[in-house]
Amino acid sequence: MQPSSCDTFVALPPSTEGQRIVFGKNSDRPCEEVQEVVYFPSKYHGAEEKVECTYMEIDQVAHTNAVVLSRPAWLWGAEMGANEHQVCIGNEAVWGRESANGDEALLGMDLVRLGLERADTAEKAVGVITELLEKYGQGGSCMEDQCDFTYHNSFLISDRKEAWLLETSGKYWAAERVEGGYRNISNQYGITTKIDKEHPEMREYARSKGWWDGKSQFNFATVYSFMTTARIEASGSRYCEGKKLLEKSNGHITAETMMDILRDRDSGINMEGTFMSTGSMVSVIPTNPALPGVHYFTATPDPERSVFKPFVFVDYCIQLKETTSPSYGPSDPVKKKPRFQSKPDRKHELFVKHEVVAAIIDTHKDRGKKITDSMRQLEKEKMTQMEKILSSGIEQPDYLANLFSSSVQEEMAVYSKR
Repeated sequence: MQPSSCDTFVALPPSTEGQRIVFGKNSDRPCEEVQEVVYFPSKYHGAEEKVECTYMEIDQVAHTNAVVLSRPAWLWGAEMGANEHQVCIGNEAVWGRESANGDEALLGMDLVRLGLERADTAEKAVGVITELLEKYGQGGSCMEDQCDFTYHNSFLISDRKEAWLLETSGKYWAAERVEGGYRNISNQYGITTKIDKEHPEMREYARSKGWWDGKSQFNFATVYSFMTTARIEASGSRYCEGKKLLEKSNGHITAETMMDILRDRDSGINMEGTFMSTGSMVSVIPTNPALPGVHYFTATPDPERSVFKPFVFVDYCIQLKETTSPSYGPSDPVKKKPRFQSKPDRKHELFVKHEVVAAIIDTHKDRGKKITDSMRQLEKEKMTQMEKILSSGIEQPDYLANLFSSSVQEEMAVYSKR
């Protein structure tokens, strides 16, 4: 499996409009993989309780936050998501000098979910993830397959006031605070000499391996990467193209801007082929804590042919059944050893209907355009509705409890008119 990854973006004032933080990610995964969007309410847990992650069981905490997640349907963690405190996290695969071929441990995707469940700020999420990394390690196949596709992880984490970039290599890590402007990450290390937090032994470990002389200015990306930062900036990389697209709208970045970036094919950000963009997320978080955040998810492949549908945290949110995949419990081939001996059908209701429509868009130009236009119209209507609550707050929380699911039903109604 050739190294492939995702693209994650965050924009903060003064790069955005309206004193908002805009977060976005395309999850690029094997093209046949199903990505579901699921909601878990906040919960209190017993003192001795454990939580079963993808490959291992770990200690549970006393309280977990409500979370909405976009995740490959076969695993416990998430590619991206948000919590009730408006913390957003997305992760990226990174490969460097340190081998990623370790034993099964926590996946980077497990760490995304654990960070969201356990932290109420971006900075606290950095602490949660790095403490878990130190205690349990990271490792295991990141695909529902026996091919041992493994990697280390970088994370982009945001809240109402700032963002953090966290990059890891085994148990070692560095983190950089982003307090304004914009930032994007792809599948390379990006932290250079501005390091705001780090593993206490990270530099000494690099020195002991001969990667750093212990005297020159320490540059995390240069020391821990296969590549120099000059190569990371090379023309044609998705990282560089993403940076250009953010720069193009600097000062005026909105949710629509972020959706357009995620849909961009020429840059490679909207990925096609054996690895493709199987799910997409855009979040809009006002810096004013009195206002709600809005989190848009596709729950379907290819954002160009998908509808970004809104989710808002309110009391009594309902379960998102139309985008939840079938559960196979203890009999799931992922849970049995040896793992991945078979692949069950993980398609959720929206995925099945979207698959049919995507084929029509591919093969019938006129019909396809009408469907796509109707999908865009629905998305625009939803965004107009959300603009009111982003600006003025929530007047009828009960209406929003079913917001995402009702939007999915409207999307499927558009499909049925094809």
